[in-house]
Amino acid sequence: MKKKRTKMTAGHRKKLFKRNMEAYSFLLPNLILFILCSIYPVIWTLKYVFYQYGGIGTGDPKWVGLHNLIRVFQDEVYWQSVINTFVYGFGKVLIIIPLAFFLALLLNRQTRFNGIAQSMVFLPTIMSSAVMGLVFYLLFNAYNGQVNQYLMSLNIIDSPINWLGKEHAMTTLIITAIWGGVGNYMVYFIAGLQQVAKDALESAKIDGAGPVQTLWYVTIPMMGPILKIILMLSITSAFNDITNVMVLTEGGPNNATMVMSLYGYRYFFPISASEAVVPQYGYGAAVSVVSAVIAGAVTVLYLRASRKLDDIY
Repeated sequence: MKKKRTKMTAGHRKKLFKRNMEAYSFLLPNLILFILCSIYPVIWTLKYVFYQYGGIGTGDPKWVGLHNLIRVFQDEVYWQSVINTFVYGFGKVLIIIPLAFFLALLLNRQTRFNGIAQSMVFLPTIMSSAVMGLVFYLLFNAYNGQVNQYLMSLNIIDSPINWLGKEHAMTTLIITAIWGGVGNYMVYFIAGLQQVAKDALESAKIDGAGPVQTLWYVTIPMMGPILKIILMLSITSAFNDITNVMVLTEGGPNNATMVMSLYGYRYFFPISASEAVVPQYGYGAAVSVVSAVIAGAVTVLYLRASRKLDDIY
């Protein structure tokens, strides 16, 4: 039987409207900031994809249609930056996730020493990326860097290695990113380990499972949800990492470490004297849009793969 709809009285409507307005008034500041800082920049970027514009004082924007997008797909340096981004991202993720998980297992116990060790590992995470990049620039300097001096003192190498040269620059960037981010992921893993049911661990121990078997068949599967989040965060941060590259190499030498985010950034804000003095907002917007599509595609593929793993397990 259909239920009869009760008519809402004028007083009830007024009370409901007042209650909703109170809730909306709390949400309004965040909504305004979200529109100004997120929605408007996206609309602005999508608009200028179809224009040629150099900023204030360079004349009115000129409609160029799909010219900027065509230029992106013909830009060899940009597609080299895409490859570099994948090398940097997957190189970082493949090392930092197992390392963070190992540190979490090692430092999960609540002791005074583990608390100090956790703080030391986490400390680089709160350090400014610019300062961290400068520190590693001094450490890996080819001529008077501490890394070369230490390796030479141990007779591991005979002559200084150009860590910021074309052959080793990407490796140096990955090492810097791992040092700066491993503490953050370690904290996530520790939080996940503390959520693992102790009854399941005790049952596995009673059944005769060793530490490795317990870890593989009990701990890791029960950490599946937080592991998916950690992997998602690590992948997205790798695609957006720009400060380390800018400080250490500026995308060089010869674009060997140029990544997508930095390549688009430099058309909005030229970062070296060799680049055009006048920004190219239209082409920078086109690069940003294509890069966002690539990053979004990787995210979608990851989400589908994670769902299939959920179905398997």
